[in-house]
Amino acid sequence: MATVSAIPSGARSEHRGLAYWMDRVQKEMESVRAAPDVDAVHKLRVAIRRCRSLASVMEEVDTDPAWPAMRKAARKLFRGLGDLRDAQVMDAWVGKLGPSGDPLREQLHAAFESSEPKLREGALRFAHKFDEKLWTRLERHLRQRARLVPVASLAAECLALERLEDAKELHSRALRTEKPKPWHALRIGLKRFRYTVENLLPEHYAAWSDNLKRLQDLLGDVHDLDVLAAMIHKADAAEPEDARKTWDEIIARERRERIETYRQLTLGKTSLWNEWRSNLPHNGRLEAAATARLRATARAADTRPRRTSQVSRIAIALFDALRRVEAGSLFVDESSSRILRAAARLHRTGAGDGKSPQKAARKFLLSLKVPPGWSREEWETLAWSVRYHRGPEPKPKNSAFAQLPESQQQKIRTAAGLLRLARALRKSGIESVSGLRAEKSGEALLLRVPGLDDSAESAARLAAAKHLLELGLARPLVLKPIPKPEKLLVLPPQQSAIPQPSAAASD
Repeated sequence: MATVSAIPSGARSEHRGLAYWMDRVQKEMESVRAAPDVDAVHKLRVAIRRCRSLASVMEEVDTDPAWPAMRKAARKLFRGLGDLRDAQVMDAWVGKLGPSGDPLREQLHAAFESSEPKLREGALRFAHKFDEKLWTRLERHLRQRARLVPVASLAAECLALERLEDAKELHSRALRTEKPKPWHALRIGLKRFRYTVENLLPEHYAAWSDNLKRLQDLLGDVHDLDVLAAMIHKADAAEPEDARKTWDEIIARERRERIETYRQLTLGKTSLWNEWRSNLPHNGRLEAAATARLRATARAADTRPRRTSQVSRIAIALFDALRRVEAGSLFVDESSSRILRAAARLHRTGAGDGKSPQKAARKFLLSLKVPPGWSREEWETLAWSVRYHRGPEPKPKNSAFAQLPESQQQKIRTAAGLLRLARALRKSGIESVSGLRAEKSGEALLLRVPGLDDSAESAARLAAAKHLLELGLARPLVLKPIPKPEKLLVLPPQQSAIPQPSAAASD
């Protein structure tokens, strides 16, 4: 099986990122407007598909509304060109597979010829309606947002891995049936993986592009043949049954050949799926890649990164201090540490989203794919923790939170409570967490905080902030300040009372 070193160190691929493809859409648009022939329509649809595919990837990292706006701006044009493209492709297949003089071949060819002018007219209408000024504005804005996931970064590898796992699942489903829909879904999944690698991992793409294109072509042919088969069955019933049967046999044979070739390339020890997976993060690197992806999401959503960093440091210091005194079983569990650290990075994900940014953050996080190495329950716990890191505490009854298992509720209370307390400590002027420590004192936990302001205002703020954490810990939490050490007055060295002889005197 291939290993990470299977990617040649000298492999290079011309990196064609978002800016390239958005610019390409406008250039290919000019060709379509001049003459919407087969090549022009195909090239424009390819450019649009790559833009929209990259936008769908970035939407999993970045909540900026310009990403869905870009996909929407090109949607009608892409679909409008699709009808003409489908007719052009089907006509080519009929000419390739149908024997000369075949009545059904002639009938289908005539139908394509008669419908083509109307389809061309429709495609041109969509091309002329396309808002190029909006497209240009989106390109200028999004080329900056695309940098949130640097090319060839760990975050990029994580996004590619997620697409690979999705496509591999579709691969497994398709192999269990001969029906068209699963094979078409696999074709779409493989395209998404291919375009993600092409845009974000150019060196990987240089090594994989031939095989990726070969599989995509095989699956594209299978889809085209399925569409052609459906058209044959809808053709004029006046045609002889023998003619239909002959076409069915030809299409079925061509389809089987391509599926068999696909199986040979994707099954067994030499499977292309295995090669691609072995060259993407696994073992210890897998968690690092997932963390990088979450950091990219945090950077994209956060308008106050310095404040978030302060809260994150305090929350992690609180967690570590409580873990050292074995404040509870949750602090021993490694998944709790991972959830807390990720929640600390992502707690401002919904900032600016209307009246309930916490609800918006939970909804957004749950809409994302579960990061590699995480369980669904862990990811939901993180989303709930971000939901309750501020604002009203979770209701004990008649709420979605109340339907969660008690053990999960306790993890959420603890993680959200730590974030609440960290935010309150920051507001109370705590910047450094050096020296913060926890102690057990009877039934309570004592938390000694260096530099804590012992004012009534600070005490009231911290009392409200620590309540949810106390519920998670199932015991009181007492905060005590550690006074800052007084600065020592350093006196300058005393001058000697005995005069020193001059150089001349010493001579």
